Amino acid sequence: MITRIREVRRAKKMTLQDVADRCTPPTTPQTIGRLETGTRTVSVGWLNRIAKALGVEAGDLVQLPDREDIPVAATLEHDGAHAPRRSGVIIPPQAEPGLVAVSVTAGIGDYRSGDEIWLARIPPEQFGRAMNRDVLLPRPAGRFLFGRLIGREEGKLHVLPLGSGQRQLVLANPPWAAMAVRLIRTL
Repeated sequence: MITRIREVRRAKKMTLQDVADRCTPPTTPQTIGRLETGTRTVSVGWLNRIAKALGVEAGDLVQLPDREDIPVAATLEHDGAHAPRRSGVIIPPQAEPGLVAVSVTAGIGDYRSGDEIWLARIPPEQFGRAMNRDVLLPRPAGRFLFGRLIGREEGKLHVLPLGSGQRQLVLANPPWAAMAVRLIRTL
């Protein structure tokens, strides 16, 4: 089996140590290196552990004949475009369990018409993770509130809507929130 563990790890800007520490249970960077280079055989169990540590699907770590890689042609830095220091690939976005989406039909805030915002649903005990991030919150009667989570206290969430001149809104005890994790924009 030909794996793409190294390419995915580099695309995620993670070191061997980062991946080893995020594995459950943790392992050594040497083991991850051996699995990357093929010195050690990659079992399905290892593939699943490494995929979870990298935050991708196990299928993203296997080179498939019908899947096109997107090679990195250049890096864009403060002084312009440059040839990459080493070859690499970009991993196309793939849906994960628990994601919901917002389709932007009119520009507002940082978002443009045609954008898709992918959001990860989180339960109330994890609302702190979404501080200073854009969130989608359910409201009564099938309505929603979308904006920047700027505060929380005793079950109440303080949200700043994205439109200019908007005032903060307070929503009490929402059953869940969805935190923006990916922006899909066609140019």
